[in-house]
Amino acid sequence: MTSPLILALDQGTTSTRAILFDLAGKALGEAAAPLAQHYPADGWVEHDADEIYQAALHVMTAAVENAGRRMDEVAAIGITNQRETVVLWDKTTGAPVHRAVVWQDRRTAEICEALRRQGAEDHVTDVTGLLIDPYFSGTKLAWLLDHVPGARARAEAGELLAGTIDTWLIWKLTGGAAHVTDATNASRTLLFDIRAQAWSDAMLDLFKVPRAILPEVRDCAGLFGETLPDLLGRSIPICGVAGDQQAALMGQGCIAPGQMKATYGTGCFLLVNTGTSAPRSRARLLTTVAARIDGQTTYALEGAIFIAGAAIGWLVDGLGVESPAAAEALARKARPGNGVVLVPAFTGLGAPWWDAEARGALTGLTRDAGLAEIALAAYDACAYQTADLIEAMQADAPEAFGAGTELRIDGGMSRSPWFAQRLADLTNQSVARASYEETTALGAALFAGLGAGLYPDVAAAAAARPRTEPAEPSLSAPERAAGQARWREAVRRVLSHG
Repeated sequence: MTSPLILALDQGTTSTRAILFDLAGKALGEAAAPLAQHYPADGWVEHDADEIYQAALHVMTAAVENAGRRMDEVAAIGITNQRETVVLWDKTTGAPVHRAVVWQDRRTAEICEALRRQGAEDHVTDVTGLLIDPYFSGTKLAWLLDHVPGARARAEAGELLAGTIDTWLIWKLTGGAAHVTDATNASRTLLFDIRAQAWSDAMLDLFKVPRAILPEVRDCAGLFGETLPDLLGRSIPICGVAGDQQAALMGQGCIAPGQMKATYGTGCFLLVNTGTSAPRSRARLLTTVAARIDGQTTYALEGAIFIAGAAIGWLVDGLGVESPAAAEALARKARPGNGVVLVPAFTGLGAPWWDAEARGALTGLTRDAGLAEIALAAYDACAYQTADLIEAMQADAPEAFGAGTELRIDGGMSRSPWFAQRLADLTNQSVARASYEETTALGAALFAGLGAGLYPDVAAAAAARPRTEPAEPSLSAPERAAGQARWREAVRRVLSHG
């Protein structure tokens, strides 16, 4: 008898992807479809929810076919999704009443500013762990209810349903039998009490969202529903759901307090598992649900770096370096301790500085500094920003950090062993690269395997992740401290508030 397989559906911002995994975490086949982006006004971003659903059906079928396997070998489906994107649809027909409003969308900026002026943010952060920002789902949903003709009245009459992309896909795949989400996606809506693990009456009142349109919140691993038999050739249980960053946290095996993962793309998302503690951040980091399994909630602190890989892109697009590979080759030739620092505040500085008006700077230039030194400074900026985030997280949740903590990295920049070593040297952390890059889809598969009973416990599921030997810090403490001091001084110079 063949071993059961798990099908992961990874619904992202620019594409929809499915990957078929075995229980050892090995990818057997995959398929992807691009997702059209709609920009109806400046700062507005929308997706076609029906397009997302049709693409999901296509890629799940194709991934199994591409693996040369059969759908009856698939024991469970796991879903991970772009977080904060929200859909509002007709409960009877299943037709969306408007295109999905994407997490990047900024149309509710004025609503958020008005709420901040009213002094609402402290209470919102206490309850939800989040900041008042258009990024999150709550104000997007309120906007849909107020701007789609008749939507609010229809919602209050019980005619509409709402949810993030996971909820929409599950509702469609189950033929409307399941209107559900998981605790990680719920924790990104501004409507969920992360400690009580329930929709918050106070937040629903503040954002004017009727409770009746919201889904039931479940654990990340367990039965969410079964697909209609005619969609994929047979009925398959959906047994795991998590938002993309939390799925990646699972895919990196970060299941214990102090375990961290960072995804280096254009920017960088860094999450650290804080266990059963949900600390209130003093550095305006986000407190979010890492996972909920068997009714037990674990939490994470999350911070975002605006510019990571984009700094390497700037070398290519702005300074004429041939390619990212050429940029790394240049950086490796730079003079050690050359004193050049790049602060890539091209769009302001994120956590823990939070200065939208800060702008980029290149400091420490001397006559013998050249493109190699600037290239190294671009890579080092990623490392120093990571170190700043880790330091802020250690201050917020000191009990989560013990000896031997490790930073697990994925994303495009993580392919470079040299960058991993540089990151280890400048952060003074062990740094382990993901040997398999699609950690988000893998995490969804691991949650589904756990929910389907294919793994006996969380540790067994996390053990299925591919591993690499970590890079260990090799820079001397004085060298690291000198570089950190130069970085901090350069940051101080660009801050708009001095």
